[in-house]
Amino acid sequence: MKKKTVVLPTEDELLVDLTFHDVSATLLTEFAQKIVRPYYSGNMSEALKDLIRNALREEDFVMIHMKNG
Repeated sequence: MKKKTVVLPTEDELLVDLTFHDVSATLLTEFAQKIVRPYYSGNMSEALKDLIRNALREEDFVMIHMKNG
């Protein structure tokens, strides 16, 4: 019997849908008006991805400096 080869996507290709619970409409609206609309052309997904990437970069920076300090 022949084995079937399965090609798995890379991490960048795996997309996930997120649901947030208990976030107030006021907080979300203010975020959309002050951050998403002017800096991300209204694209909430891009804004959230950018915030996640920035948080990870900041964490890496802090960890590197804690090890060297």
